[in-house]
Amino acid sequence: MKKEISSKKAPGAIGPYSQAIQTGNLIFVSGQLPINAETGEMPVDIKAQTHQSIKNIQAILEEAGAGLDSVVKTTVFLADMSYFAPMNEVYAEYFKAPFPARCAFAVKELPKQALVEIEVTASL
Repeated sequence: MKKEISSKKAPGAIGPYSQAIQTGNLIFVSGQLPINAETGEMPVDIKAQTHQSIKNIQAILEEAGAGLDSVVKTTVFLADMSYFAPMNEVYAEYFKAPFPARCAFAVKELPKQALVEIEVTASL
């Protein structure tokens, strides 16, 4: 059985998908763009965007009774691999050892011309 997880502290879905789905003890958080849910605005630079994407993930996980420490896998989508180092610097502020498994790669384009989008899988 799957259960929808939704937080008003993260931007709403911009398509036919859920912010997150819980099934059993796993939570699958959809890719989070760096949009501030209160203002609807997106920061300009990669570091601020990475902070915002992770804060959105945090809000969704908290709604499910979890936190960043329960993340087991992340996928980071970047508009350009030149953003990898600054994204990684911010990422390291939020995730501690043992670090989640991770995949990071550049894509041709992200929705709303974002520089980063991050999705995670967490375990309760």
